[in-house]
Amino acid sequence: MAKKAVLFLFLFLLPFSRVGPGAAAQDRARSIHVNVILVQLSVAITDRKGNYVSGLRPEDFAILEDGIPQKTATFEEGNEPARALIDSAKSDDVPFGAGVSEDHDKNSGSRVAGANVFILFDTSNYMYRGFVYAQDAIADFVRSLEGAGQVALYSYSRNLSRVATLTPDRSQVLHGVRNTVAGDDAALYNSLLLTVKDAATITGRKAIVVFSNGPDNASLVPPEDVAELAQSTGTIIYMISTREAESEPISAAVFERISKATGGKAYFSKDWRDEQKAFASIRDDLAHLYSFSYYPQPNPNRGWRSITVKLVGKNLQKYHVRTRTGYRLLQTQESVGGFSPLEPSVMPR
Repeated sequence: MAKKAVLFLFLFLLPFSRVGPGAAAQDRARSIHVNVILVQLSVAITDRKGNYVSGLRPEDFAILEDGIPQKTATFEEGNEPARALIDSAKSDDVPFGAGVSEDHDKNSGSRVAGANVFILFDTSNYMYRGFVYAQDAIADFVRSLEGAGQVALYSYSRNLSRVATLTPDRSQVLHGVRNTVAGDDAALYNSLLLTVKDAATITGRKAIVVFSNGPDNASLVPPEDVAELAQSTGTIIYMISTREAESEPISAAVFERISKATGGKAYFSKDWRDEQKAFASIRDDLAHLYSFSYYPQPNPNRGWRSITVKLVGKNLQKYHVRTRTGYRLLQTQESVGGFSPLEPSVMPR
């Protein structure tokens, strides 16, 4: 362990770009460092019809960083406890279960064990007309996660409100849902960045579910900063918009890019039925994720590191892999600011 360098992830998401003479100065002002020595990765495997594929073993996956094969440190499927893989060559000795099955289980709420789910609820003035319906949809989602890991409820208008911090107590979260009140302008990206920062301090599988009813009109933080931090801390972002993509094309494009970059999904719901379907889809996605962790192998690249996950074997090539695409890091030899190198931690630069 002593020989492993501590990795500081300098957050920069490659698909996004900035232009303008003040961009460099703004980058320096907004830079965030993440201190981490272990990369956590969540992966969804689906067939051509979108059904989840379960029963895969660690040796069915190949993880590459800049084309360099990585050794999996831990492996987890769905609600199973994470298993340490001391020696990948001995993985055949570990009873992970036989074969591959395409899982069509529609009642998987209880299978989201271990997941840390942050719900970010839009309570801006965009939500006035559908406020009660939105509360109902979120409450149903929270109940569907009964028996899962921990859940937090945050709300936002111009400012972020931590209504219920991460807790296994569903009643506390449900009470928070019913006590949210509508606000004024919407600072979505400011609030989402703060939520990602909170999630960054949590180890294990973590996801943020954003429920939005309109575009951002009050943030000072650009959406690419949110995507940068989420990718670099292994936080999945799911976006649910109550407006159809055609009605808000700019916001829709941003929602799609943020969710895709982090390994999540974006949903555009025209009515409450679509909202319920979106929440159900997210619940099922969380219940069927494969989770990995690995210590990056030596790599001279100090810039953007791409992550590629492949399935091994001809019989598995027909399946689709969804996960985050990589991160950018700056490597040093020691920790700074008093943060422990044993888990992700976030600090302003």
